Amino acid sequence: MTNKSTFVNHKDVFLDDGFWWHKQELINEKTIYAVMDRFKETGRFDAFKFDWKEGQPNQPHCFWDSDIAKWMESVAYILEKKEDPTLEATVDELVDLIEANQDENGYFNIFYTVIEPHNRWKNRSGHELYTAGHLIEAAIAYYYATGKDKFLRLMCKFADHIEQVFKINQSATFATPGHEEIELALVKLYRCTQETRYLELAKFFVDNRGCNTKDQFDSWVNSKYTQSHLPVREQTTAEGHAVRAVYLYSGMADLALEYNDTALFNACHTIFDNIINKRMYITGGIGSTQVGEAFTIDYDLPNLTAYTESCAAIGLVLFAKRMMQLDNEDSIYADIIERVIYNGFLSSISLEGKSFFYENPLEIQPELVTRHKSVTKEGTHLPITQRLEVFNCSCCPPNITRFIASMSELIYTYNNGTFYINQYISNKSETNINDANVKIKLSTEYPVNGIVKIFLTGGNFDRIALRIPSWCEDFTITHRGTIIEAQVTNGYAYLDYNDIEGSELKVEFKMKVQLVEASPHVQENAGRVAVQYGPIVYCLEAIDNGNLLKGIRISNENTWSVEYSNYFNANILKTTGYIKESSYDGKLYTKASNKVKKKPLHFIPYFGFANRGESEMVVWVLADILS
Repeated sequence: MTNKSTFVNHKDVFLDDGFWWHKQELINEKTIYAVMDRFKETGRFDAFKFDWKEGQPNQPHCFWDSDIAKWMESVAYILEKKEDPTLEATVDELVDLIEANQDENGYFNIFYTVIEPHNRWKNRSGHELYTAGHLIEAAIAYYYATGKDKFLRLMCKFADHIEQVFKINQSATFATPGHEEIELALVKLYRCTQETRYLELAKFFVDNRGCNTKDQFDSWVNSKYTQSHLPVREQTTAEGHAVRAVYLYSGMADLALEYNDTALFNACHTIFDNIINKRMYITGGIGSTQVGEAFTIDYDLPNLTAYTESCAAIGLVLFAKRMMQLDNEDSIYADIIERVIYNGFLSSISLEGKSFFYENPLEIQPELVTRHKSVTKEGTHLPITQRLEVFNCSCCPPNITRFIASMSELIYTYNNGTFYINQYISNKSETNINDANVKIKLSTEYPVNGIVKIFLTGGNFDRIALRIPSWCEDFTITHRGTIIEAQVTNGYAYLDYNDIEGSELKVEFKMKVQLVEASPHVQENAGRVAVQYGPIVYCLEAIDNGNLLKGIRISNENTWSVEYSNYFNANILKTTGYIKESSYDGKLYTKASNKVKKKPLHFIPYFGFANRGESEMVVWVLADILS
């Protein structure tokens, strides 16, 4: 771990144009208010008054604190960049309610005060530590954004109580959280306050996982569900509930950084490799089954039933981001972040910014959604085919808003005299690095095309490192009209900083349509390919191509046209495929035909599926790969 890096803080990086600026503006102007309205309608805001009575509607749930906390954190990131008196006043009102209803000992939880006060710290699956973690993260973000410290002081008091109960007295009926999150929050709280007790408490929770007999789990799952099957340093595969898992691995990576813990880093590295090479969808989605919202076994990646929760995609980015801090010399972490944000994460929010997917499947056949209701009342679970504005378990919408609102922190890192550009997102930045003022201007229409212009001045760097995206087979770097060669190592092109400082650098990543095949171990995708252009994975929808999409074929000899779409704010792809002509005459089975006919095909970005009404959809398409 000799290449530890620091991210340029998102508060110093302003998106000013392009793809993600539009997404961030959508969050700031529309989505944050839409989520607030839905949460008010469902009683989540009123729950902070602690006055719910039996028989009233909207009984508080054990994770409602978390839903609101993530919304508050989203507001904090928005306020760092612009004033919004309405949002700020709403958060201040919530903070006042937290202060009014927090126990003298620091405890705060709506459900376990109003509904089940007798069960405090008795239910490992009850989300008490999970919601506490999100409240702590929100308080830190709000303090950074506004300078107001009331919320932060209240959450420090809560963290002190948690330390007393779990580490000092060990009076809770469990030792580690059933749903990880508090670990990440405590590390952030330490970094904010410099109080080492909070870092030590995070380490306490991580070190105890998998080796404490107090930690029980629900009868319908095993110990892998909560990543409690082994001590964390002995774990080698991604297991159990996917969101819990990547939150744990993120906390492990945080502690590996803070304590220079090689064993923790090695465990994280091995688990990360298992995820991206054996348990991740091409979209960056993780968690392949609805049963336990979990990882299963290597190469089990069904498309129709893919669970791939939106929060899990965010969690994978959080994990990859922390691994970058530990090992910035390998571009794999930034490559995975790119894959997730343009595909499996971005599909989670509608193009108009008001509705969401909890699950993000890679195939939709609408007629199958109700297939088992012919014999059962409930039917068999399949992902919904249209996004909703709110869910009973509505963890995803505010997680999406806080993630996009703080997106700019993914772009730049620095260490050991090297300044890294990890994501190509238009922005302006001015920041202080090692007591030197640094100004950056990055302009690009990425992912529409691969042309990037970079102006960097100030700072005391030896090198600048440009990530060469894993999909890119050909690129040029031009400086002052001359193409320059760069040393490329582990996915980063390194340039002498003194040669380019104070003048514009132009990079062009050549984009072309690529057909991607899966490992033969993923039998679900045998004989099929996915279509990718730049960082974006594409899909077919019946609304453009007619039904029976799984019978369509393409080949590597196809010619493609690339067209910009205002609707998707991205490119669409057009080509000609073909389908077999069938002698089907109403019979279930007929003699096979070897005749084919051409069919025009219209591919859209995967992130844009299900925005134009219910429609059949596929990512993986039959292929004739010709040599």
